[in-house]
Amino acid sequence: MERTILHCDCNSFFASVEGVLNPELKKYAYAVCGDPEYRHGIILAKNELAKKYGVKTGEAIWQAKSKCPKLVTVKPHYKIYKEYSEKVFNIYCRYTDLVEPFGIDECWLDVSGTTHLFGSGEEIADELRSVVKAETGLTISVGVSYNKIFAKMGSDYRKPDATTVINEDNFKDLLYPLPAGDMFMVGRRTAEKLRNAGIFTIGDIACADERTLKRILGENGRVLWQNVNGFDYSRVHSFDYREAYKSIGNGATFKRDLVSQRDVRTCVFFLCDKVAARLRKHNVECSAVQVGIKDTNMHSINRSVQLQSPTDLSFDLRRTALSLIQDNVDVGKDPIRALTVTGTKLLNGDDVCEQISFFDLDYHTKREKEQRLEQAKDGIRHKYGLGTLTRCSFIHNEFGF
Repeated sequence: MERTILHCDCNSFFASVEGVLNPELKKYAYAVCGDPEYRHGIILAKNELAKKYGVKTGEAIWQAKSKCPKLVTVKPHYKIYKEYSEKVFNIYCRYTDLVEPFGIDECWLDVSGTTHLFGSGEEIADELRSVVKAETGLTISVGVSYNKIFAKMGSDYRKPDATTVINEDNFKDLLYPLPAGDMFMVGRRTAEKLRNAGIFTIGDIACADERTLKRILGENGRVLWQNVNGFDYSRVHSFDYREAYKSIGNGATFKRDLVSQRDVRTCVFFLCDKVAARLRKHNVECSAVQVGIKDTNMHSINRSVQLQSPTDLSFDLRRTALSLIQDNVDVGKDPIRALTVTGTKLLNGDDVCEQISFFDLDYHTKREKEQRLEQAKDGIRHKYGLGTLTRCSFIHNEFGF
């Protein structure tokens, strides 16, 4: 049976939700922005009027306002965005149980088994656009194809509120004239490598020798060649499918710079508590810890270390993270703007066993106490809410937790 895959993408999702909540906004060029007070002053989403002025997602607010001086800025409301995302995804689930999210505002649908109920892929796409608009006030663009890659390319091909069919007969005519950087999963650096090799369009990628692409891009070159030639056979997973975690981390850009070891300690404790709680929630333990550090000059470094034993305890994560930071940064000379702590090389918690050293019993005794303490905290927070139990150093802190 020939597959019928849709890719549905909510148009300017954050901005569109704000327009539904406050219809007066639609008269103006506006953008949803991070909070400059927390030093996240970038454009997260913009409406069509702002787009006409050249406002781009990811640029600084001041850059956007230099293009559009009358740009209206709106603070994000993430909880509401999640609610609207669930409404839209629930609509998709009426047409198939194979709905695979790709972020908060887009997903793939495999409707191969339901076309006899709802019509062709194009008819389902048009109906989805109509139903989503009627029930949520949002618009979506839908790509229809026989594989996931071309369906995604279709939803990007025409926006907003459009259906694009890319099939075996027309994909070369539609896609091959486009710049190589427009190909799904080709980022800025990959596009630059391709240009340096004389490959400028998607058609050039398709005509290139597969071995040449593999030499330029490694294994990704082979996958890219297959994708542009239509040989993508990846399946659409069900809505509740979740891939095994490869890493679990948390990061923050702080309201003020970290200028002392005390600052670093407070923020590392905060991040490690969150990472450890998520490790335990998913019943995994990490065998290595990675720390990402960004200073006030926007210079970033990443450092990691293998642990002696896998862990899901904040106690172990923060000791390791603090050691990595102290070994690599002089906070007095180079204040820290942002930190990320990540547990990597994850193992299933049920498969982990530990060899206790006879010569380090004091450490293991302390670790057992910390384990009981962190499990007790999990229980209290699960019963009464996340905010019911916290460290004193986190209360009224200066860092924007």
